[in-house]
Amino acid sequence: MVFAEADIPRAFEDDEFFPVFQPLVELRTGQLAGFEILARWKHGQLGMIMPDAFIPALEKSGLIDKLTRTLLEKAFSSPLLADRVLTLAVNISPSQLLGPDMPKRLADVAGSTGFALDRLIIEITESALVDDLCRAKAVAGELKTLGCRLALDDFGTGYSSLKHLHALPFDELKVDRSFVSSMTEKRESRKIVASVLGLGHSLGLLTVAEGVETQDQANMLLWLGCDVGQGWLHGKPAPAEELPSMIAEARWNGSVGRPVPMGLDPMLSLEALPAQRLAQLQAIYDGAPVGLCFLDRKMRYVSLNRQLAQMNGVPAAEHLGRAVAEVIPHVFPTVEPFIRSALQGEPVAGVEIQRPRADENGETRILMASYQPARDEAGEVIGVVVALMDITKSKRIEEALRESENHYRHMVQLSPHVPWVLNAKGEVTDASPRWESLTGQTLEEALGNGWQKALHPDDVEPTREAIQYTLRTGEPIDVEYRVRKPGGEWTWIRARGAPRFGPFSEVVSVYGVVEEVHGQKQISEELAACHTELRAAINAVPEGILLVDSRDGRIFMVNPAAKEIFGNAVFPGQKLSEYTRLPITDADGQPLKPDQFPIVRATLHGETVDGVHIFFLNAVGSRIPLMVSGKPIRSDDGQLIGGLLLIQRSAGKDLRAPNTPR
Repeated sequence: MVFAEADIPRAFEDDEFFPVFQPLVELRTGQLAGFEILARWKHGQLGMIMPDAFIPALEKSGLIDKLTRTLLEKAFSSPLLADRVLTLAVNISPSQLLGPDMPKRLADVAGSTGFALDRLIIEITESALVDDLCRAKAVAGELKTLGCRLALDDFGTGYSSLKHLHALPFDELKVDRSFVSSMTEKRESRKIVASVLGLGHSLGLLTVAEGVETQDQANMLLWLGCDVGQGWLHGKPAPAEELPSMIAEARWNGSVGRPVPMGLDPMLSLEALPAQRLAQLQAIYDGAPVGLCFLDRKMRYVSLNRQLAQMNGVPAAEHLGRAVAEVIPHVFPTVEPFIRSALQGEPVAGVEIQRPRADENGETRILMASYQPARDEAGEVIGVVVALMDITKSKRIEEALRESENHYRHMVQLSPHVPWVLNAKGEVTDASPRWESLTGQTLEEALGNGWQKALHPDDVEPTREAIQYTLRTGEPIDVEYRVRKPGGEWTWIRARGAPRFGPFSEVVSVYGVVEEVHGQKQISEELAACHTELRAAINAVPEGILLVDSRDGRIFMVNPAAKEIFGNAVFPGQKLSEYTRLPITDADGQPLKPDQFPIVRATLHGETVDGVHIFFLNAVGSRIPLMVSGKPIRSDDGQLIGGLLLIQRSAGKDLRAPNTPR
């Protein structure tokens, strides 16, 4: 059924016209940005009538302004929208835009409802700009003065002209639904959408896409750089009663996860980026430490950076538009299979290619190459991205390290030491093959805890405890134990090592060496026996003896006779500087100065001092007369290594010191 023209005035009287609200959603965050106000007519007999059917009749009858005022009054008066920052967008017909007093009427409605006009977006179609551009510019200026934002609607569908876009102070640019609906199937539509979005960004305009009905469309728009989406995917137009549930929907509260569309890498398409972002990417492209280029499906250079031009030894300008086979004919047979694989959608990475250096004769360089298929928004392969890295230096270093490792292993095999490595559990993970010649146990048998089977039973537990102590404290390990030699006899060996720490100061491994010390052990035992015998002989001497080490100036031996004379005033470990502060005087009763002490002259200066009379004031106040002699001790090569003090009691009784109670 078709409504009659007479139904229109009656519809205003019966309040049958009302607004519906379609969500505008930020594609990047998933947050609700606002609503577009659309008109609906609920006819008393015919039911719901869509605007395409009644808007032309209203424009013809001159009632379109009344409809706009009715819609805005109802929308502006919604209490749910009054306290929010959400925007409202409304479409203004050409006749309204060019008609008299349109800005004033908008201001009156906003004033009567208390709605802030800086939240209102006026959508203007390009057809409104054709008839009278000067009048349109004047009205647009008045609307901007009121605070309204301006959006150019359905850009590219009819009277597209950059002149119109430049002439008016637009804030937004809307992409028509006809392009959006076919962009996932038609390459031409994708290119148009990408161009419109890129134009909008370059002019600093907010971009809005109409007719978004699928997630694939939303994803593609997002990666092309579109700001806002509008369509059934985000919500159908709904009456004011449904605004509470629409605003409260969870997906408006934050970012919505979206899959990467059809093989696209997560970066914005260059076709939709503003000029400044393109400049940044170009700087990255040229500043990359690797050679980069893009080849089209015919294997022709579309773009490249300076590094790749230098690698090829051909100026960058001479690459563009030419095929790879023409620019580098001597290398093309090697790289052609990789390029063709990428054109079939199969990425190729980690390929080593040897090429003669362009600027040096006779030297070959090694390149690491990657060939990645480049896809458009629908996932179709449109070319190949080539990345080349010169790894000649690192390969040379790798070869040198390998050769050095071989030298090291050879040296290890010749070394009398047996290197070993323990893990954090105290298990052997690596060792020198010399372990087998030392113990008869193979390296395979020694790994883990197997090496402990070669130890003397009495030494296993102490060795384990030493290892666990190092793992627990991080202290170096130094332990001696016995192992059975291939002939069956036991031999002493010494294991020393230092831990390696992880990022949290935990011990992750221990590196060390094992060496045979059986001979040294015997010598040490013999020296210890000699030392014992020497100490026994010195202790048996009736005269007092002090032995001092020249290296640190400390007394290291006090025999019983000296202990009887000096008591606790002299002891092993005592410094000469402390010894010279003892109450010792010369024969005249004058305290000795440090350099006058015979042991100091012998130990530090290498002098021999014989028969010096001194007095020592002991703890009970007696002055003990002593005859002392100092003798330097020298090594076989004449180096001064110590001193000896020989102490004898003088004839006569011990004297009580003056002023000492008797």
